[in-house]
Amino acid sequence: MPINADTVSAIRALADRAEHADGVAPFSEATRLALPDATPDHAPAGTPIAHLTFDPTEQLLAAGIVLPDGSAELVVDPEHRRKGLGTELLSRILSQHPDAHVWAHGDLPGAHPLATAAGLRRIRTLLKLARPVDGDPEITDPAVPQGFSLTTFDTDRDAEDWLALNKTAFDYHPEQGRMTMADLQQRIAEPWFDPHGLLLLRDGEGRLAASHWTKIEPAEPAEGEVYVVAVDPAYQGHGLGKFITAAGLAHLRDKGVDRISLYVEGDNDAALATYRGLGFTPAAVDEQYAR
Repeated sequence: MPINADTVSAIRALADRAEHADGVAPFSEATRLALPDATPDHAPAGTPIAHLTFDPTEQLLAAGIVLPDGSAELVVDPEHRRKGLGTELLSRILSQHPDAHVWAHGDLPGAHPLATAAGLRRIRTLLKLARPVDGDPEITDPAVPQGFSLTTFDTDRDAEDWLALNKTAFDYHPEQGRMTMADLQQRIAEPWFDPHGLLLLRDGEGRLAASHWTKIEPAEPAEGEVYVVAVDPAYQGHGLGKFITAAGLAHLRDKGVDRISLYVEGDNDAALATYRGLGFTPAAVDEQYAR
């Protein structure tokens, strides 16, 4: 049975306290969305698993979530750190999920020692880049490439096409390329979703060639995010990635945000060069550890 609604609320509250203390969220969007389906400790394959630590009064002190793809995240209450709770929780996770890939969001000072003490090594780096809207270079309205049309997302008409493009564009990606219709619908149901913020570029035959999904969290209206940029590999090298990225930046500018951020793999040199050319600079780093 999944953990109950009160436990889900307690985990989210714990994550919020940690984010307030650390300046970075301990759980990714995927983990937060998976919480209502999480099952305590042992669970069938394909189920999110919650490893929880309570004190004698049933106050939640630490939580670790392992997703079906093997990625894991954990958080300890800021008021109860340096007491061995993180070490115990990570040990418990690895004993049941020896192949887990553990995220350290923000790569906070205690993350690397905790990981190395558990015999883990750094295997992946995810960079957060950001730029002010009024920074250099100026965000301008790009011209739609000849032979293409730019539209916004229609939930009934475009979902299947977008999923197909996403799968093709991210067939190498450990998370993004696995998005299903259920995953897409879950995000469409989120309060931040705006169909006008999901831009679609189609060729003259109506084939979806590129897309830019932007995001603005209601709780942080001053910051916009380059959420997902996808280009069909068949169209790579034609400048569509640069265009669709610029179109999304212009959309976020017009929505009145002050700052735009994005996440990119640390070894994606081509994307890093593109984003740096658009005025983005490093803002934070996430590290993933595994055996």
